[in-house]
Amino acid sequence: MVTVIGVRFRNVGKIYYFDPTGFELKVGDKVIVETARGLEIGTVLLAAREVSEESIVSPLKGIERIATEKDVEHARENREKEKEACKTCKEKILKHELDMKLVGAEYTFDNKKLLFYFTSEGRVDFRELVKDLAAVFRTRIELRQIGVRDEAKILGGLGICGRELCCASYLSDFAPVSIKMAKEQGLPLNPTKISGNCGRLMCCLKNENETYKFLNSNLPNKGDTIKTPTGREAVVEDVNVLRQQVVVVVEGEDDIKERQTYHVSEINFKNSKRKTIEVTDEEAKELKGLEDGDDSTLDEKDEKKQNKHNNRRDESSDKSDNEKSGSNKKNKRKRNRNYNKNRNKNKDNN
Repeated sequence: MVTVIGVRFRNVGKIYYFDPTGFELKVGDKVIVETARGLEIGTVLLAAREVSEESIVSPLKGIERIATEKDVEHARENREKEKEACKTCKEKILKHELDMKLVGAEYTFDNKKLLFYFTSEGRVDFRELVKDLAAVFRTRIELRQIGVRDEAKILGGLGICGRELCCASYLSDFAPVSIKMAKEQGLPLNPTKISGNCGRLMCCLKNENETYKFLNSNLPNKGDTIKTPTGREAVVEDVNVLRQQVVVVVEGEDDIKERQTYHVSEINFKNSKRKTIEVTDEEAKELKGLEDGDDSTLDEKDEKKQNKHNNRRDESSDKSDNEKSGSNKKNKRKRNRNYNKNRNKNKDNN
């Protein structure tokens, strides 16, 4: 087991583990830590605790220091500088006539790197843009292409429910959302009804999916035969999952059919296995664009970049070791040749 604390950098970002050795920290404290992007200021969200070694990314980095008022003020200044950086970057994008949409900018705490996030339908050659930006800001520039879900997370906004977007308020990871989930919840497969501000399937479909599965398990299938409270048989025509109500068709006298609505607790039916909900080929084709795309979060992309950096460092270390080993063998052979040469020379002299 390893003792760690949990630190978050973005408002709704992922929580990362760090070694708290030498510091007494509590939830809410601001700390300065070394990350893949350089020095960053973060907030302690998880107090010191023990976790298994498998749950941490090695090597576990420590805390540089507890953030001072000066550090916090510096972070605020960076946020203001980022707004100005966005204005300048937009002007440069127009100048170079690039087909890209700037979403935001972010300084690392030590100002050694300035990141610009953008969206684009295709690849963009922004080499000249980077040169211009580097000349203006006098720091390392990185342009990072992100997906539409990350764009919505950064920009924020309100959903069709009238509340703040899930991704901008509390979701730290993007879980896959499928059309099947919308069908499971009985929603009309209308793109404007089931997609969010990002144009993808709403995150809440995934959040509520398990609840709907549980509620559906208490209901009969459409087409099942049930018995009403009066003992008459009826066929299920529709169900209201949230209200746990069943709409049935009852045949009356003179073959007159009438619809009646009952709560699931009022009817009798066999608990048959729920019918598997399938998405037709036509539905999948029509709504394909709502599911497609790389939905990795910014945090996940940073992790991938760090892992790639670590792998390169390991490969470089292995290569260096091999080179050293080869060099040692070569030197040994050379010393042996010189020894034999001198030995033969001494024999001739004798």
